[in-house]
Formats: sequence, structure tokens, C-alpha cells
Amino acid sequence: MTCLYVLEVPENEGLVKVAAQDPEVTIGKVGPYFRISSDSDIVVDRRATGCRHAVWYSAIAGLEYSRIAQQDKDLLRVVAR
Repeated sequence: MTCLYVLEVPENEGLVKVAAQDPEVTIGKVGPYFRISSDSDIVVDRRATGCRHAVWYSAIAGLEYSRIAQQDKDLLRVVAR
């Protein structure tokens, strides 16, 4: 299982919306954070989110059972440990 947390702020809404388009991804809430989880890798295309680069690189608040395999100007890929 892969899981990442992002703070619930307007700047991160695009990331959450794009991640939610994957039918294997589940979006939940834990306090002030969105919990984005999946039984497979989580892949999000930055260009689809509308996030600026500065927001993109600082959006992830935490990981659970996961590691970041890729986070560049175009793509975020979170995989299971």
C-alpha cells in the first residue's frame, strides 16, 4: 500500500483532484490533511494539477508505507517501500 499526506489548503486542491481521478486511489481526511492512498503506485502529472513549481515541490506533508520514486517538474510517483 502507498500513502501520502498533503495539507488541506487551496494550493493543493489540484493535486488531490488529479490523484482522485485514478480509480485505485482513495482520498480520506486525517485532521487538516488529505490522505491519498492506493494499493498500487500513486502517479500524478503536475501539468494536470495547475500547481506552480514552488507549491508542487512542497505539497507533500508526509508518507506512510511509501517512498517518493520520482518528483520532478512534470511527475510525482509514490511507491510502496
